[in-house]
Amino acid sequence: MQPTFAGMANPDQRSPNVLLQNLCCLILNKNEADVAQQFQYAVRVIGSNFAPTVERDEFLVAEKIKKELTRQRRDADAALFLELYRKLQSQGTLKNRWSVLYLLLSLTEDPRKASNKGYTTLFAQALPRDAHSTPYYFARPQSLPLNYQDRNPQSGQTSGSMGSSGISSINIHALNGPTPTPQSLNPGQSYQTPGMGDSLRQQLGSRLAWTMTAGQPSLPTSTSKALTNTLVRNVPRTRREGELNGPVEITEAVLVRDILYVFQGIDGKCIKMCNSANCYKVEGKIALSKSLKDTTSRLAELGWLHNKIRQYTDQRSLDRSFGLVGQSFCAALHQELKEYYRLLSVLHSQLQLEDDQGVNLGLESSLTLRRLLVWTYDPKIRLKTLAALVDHCQGRKGGELASAVHAYTKTGDPYMRSLVQHILGLVSHPILNFLYGWIYDGEMEDTYHEFFVASDPTVKTDRLWHDKYTLRKSMIPSFITMDQSRKVLLIGKSINFLHQVCHDQTPTARMIAVTKSSEESPKDADLLTDLENAFRSKIDAAYLETSKYLLDVLNKNYNLLEHMQAMRRYLLLGQGDFIRHLMDLLKPELVRPATTLYQHNLTGILETAVRATNAQFDNPEILKRLDVRLLEVSAGDTGWDVFSLDYHVDGPIATVFTRECMSHYLRVFNFLWRAKRMEYILTDIWKGHMCNAKLLKSMPELSGVLHQCHVLASEMVHFIHQMQYYITFEVLECSWDELWNKVQQAQDLDHIIAAHEVFLDSVISRCLLDADSRELLNQLRAVFDQIIEFQNAQDSMYRAALEELQLRLQFEERKKQRETEGQWGITSVEEEAENKRISTFQEFIPKMRSQLRILTHFYQGIVQQFLVLLTQSTDESLRFLSFRLDFNEHYKARDPRLRVTLSTKGRRSSHM
Repeated sequence: MQPTFAGMANPDQRSPNVLLQNLCCLILNKNEADVAQQFQYAVRVIGSNFAPTVERDEFLVAEKIKKELTRQRRDADAALFLELYRKLQSQGTLKNRWSVLYLLLSLTEDPRKASNKGYTTLFAQALPRDAHSTPYYFARPQSLPLNYQDRNPQSGQTSGSMGSSGISSINIHALNGPTPTPQSLNPGQSYQTPGMGDSLRQQLGSRLAWTMTAGQPSLPTSTSKALTNTLVRNVPRTRREGELNGPVEITEAVLVRDILYVFQGIDGKCIKMCNSANCYKVEGKIALSKSLKDTTSRLAELGWLHNKIRQYTDQRSLDRSFGLVGQSFCAALHQELKEYYRLLSVLHSQLQLEDDQGVNLGLESSLTLRRLLVWTYDPKIRLKTLAALVDHCQGRKGGELASAVHAYTKTGDPYMRSLVQHILGLVSHPILNFLYGWIYDGEMEDTYHEFFVASDPTVKTDRLWHDKYTLRKSMIPSFITMDQSRKVLLIGKSINFLHQVCHDQTPTARMIAVTKSSEESPKDADLLTDLENAFRSKIDAAYLETSKYLLDVLNKNYNLLEHMQAMRRYLLLGQGDFIRHLMDLLKPELVRPATTLYQHNLTGILETAVRATNAQFDNPEILKRLDVRLLEVSAGDTGWDVFSLDYHVDGPIATVFTRECMSHYLRVFNFLWRAKRMEYILTDIWKGHMCNAKLLKSMPELSGVLHQCHVLASEMVHFIHQMQYYITFEVLECSWDELWNKVQQAQDLDHIIAAHEVFLDSVISRCLLDADSRELLNQLRAVFDQIIEFQNAQDSMYRAALEELQLRLQFEERKKQRETEGQWGITSVEEEAENKRISTFQEFIPKMRSQLRILTHFYQGIVQQFLVLLTQSTDESLRFLSFRLDFNEHYKARDPRLRVTLSTKGRRSSHM
């Protein structure tokens, strides 16, 4: 409801003065004649140039109002305020929205909560007459001006009772907040009249009091003249009369008054800042004893420390990029400076009071330099600590700034430690807000990059877990361990992974309970320094809950463990019946050139193999992902060289089975597939031996060649069997068992990913597929090539031998048939042709034996070199593999390099 003013026909034409006068009438409920004095006072206040010390941040003030309403459990009012504020922003009529909001915020403060005691009374209670006592540490005014000047002849006519009004009754109320103006203020009336000091302190606001003290021309003249009277009383007559020809001597009282202004960083009459020396010095033309000069220098150090701290806060308070942590640090420094200013207010009040009493009663001053030295001992320690913090925190922000403050808590001085811990509690509050928002909601509003968790918005969803969120190690506060910071990162990352990748918006009940308890905690900032109890327990509880929930979702909804077992069965050839049957079905296709293969034909064969084996009982979701893949074709490749199985992964499981992991699986599958093919070939060779041995008994000339083939095939079978045993049991099974145990014990998704990567790296390295084993792999592939050549040579020999056997059997069959018919069995021409063919075949046998001998020589040479490389390996299992491959020491007798025992080789490798 808006107030209405009588006599205002056209409200749009009202002047500001008329509005202000009507406002005074409405507030005081009096007519215009009765409020003339209050109206003049209000005009002077509005015409002053005071300004609030807070930053003009409209959003910050709106947030404070909203939080205040929320704290009072007025959620509906908070929502209504936000809606009204949004509408206010959309209108361009009102230009000073910040001022309106700041006024609303100031009106919410309860003036009854402030201390309304008179500072003069408090100082009188807290200030003993003993020189070693310390006055009470009050809050400061905004500043204390230096407004005294040389005494003039008319100054002696000023009422002595007005001397304390300028400072003691106005300046000391600097931070009591905005309050109503006094109802009456008669011209010439002192602010220090009996009974008026407390009422003024209850009524005058902080900035209003500072403005009126700062030298407004409309104030009573006694305010500024009283201080002049006091100063002039302590200055020698020669000084007042302008006799300045030699060194000027001044009293200690004048130095005390100057020192009080130096304490605020304001130059006095005698003590001024020397820019070249960067300190306060007494002017050279003033004669002081050495003791007074030393005491003055020691006291002036407080002013230098004050300037250092104030300069830092003034520069950083307006710097938005300094962030919330930096602003909290500045606020903490401001709070400490307020306490320092309270002491100065008390000292000024006491000085003014003693000036008045000295005029009326002739009493001596109790404020001496030595007493100031004692009283400012503790404040000096505090300012030194703050100045050291300012130096140490230069160029730092966010968590790094908090670490710098925390470093100063490592001190044996309990007074200093208590001060720094208080500042740390304020500085760490924004970090705590970041932390709770991250671990309970997965939200991070880190505009100025202060939090130790960094987010990259350019990363896509499929790489959210790996790349989007990282740790800023420089921003990790020193009171948070690396393990705790890793847990904090995982908590928020798990929440975002559930929301964005798994599309699961359901929070766990425990997370909600922890969130409520954390919000209701009155001392959250203290948790950051209580790492052994509440803070650590909150982090651990949230970490365990979110990680367990995420793993349950991945296992139940997305079958993570089943997919991992499917990789083992199909891509690592763990499903033996399926792999064997697939090879039998694919053999006719894969012996053809690679360019003649079609993927849809191979896919049909794959589905046939699945339906004919135990693979048909697998989860349909898994079988749907199993597919055929053809590698890049090179010249001369057959189907065996380009065929590969593939497994499609997407969604959340792609976080574990990344593209890099799938490429590793593909490499391992190609190696295992080739080794399995060697086993398949040697099985066919062995079957050929068993089947053809009886058939070729009638051809004794082949016995040597067959024996030679049998021996070489046995060597190859032994080699392949040992390699298959090593790969299957010592590599795959052992690595898989370690992986499965780690997965079962994993507490978070990172543990599973790390265990899976270790598993793949182990398989890659122990299967000789890494860069360090390239020479071993080349030798092994050469052995595989020799096996294929041996198969081709033996097949050609068997074809020739069986063809010759067939011709001989046909010849004998015709001979017997003719004899039964009563004819000659053979003619001389047929016999000659038969003998010629047999001799041709017999001439072929030495060539075949020579070919087998060359093949055996090459094969054994390659195996021998392979064994030498195995004995030089740093992997103990590979050295034992060389022993198993050469169990009868056949190769050891041929090469001296293989005669080093395993124990000697182990000792040698351990000394390297």
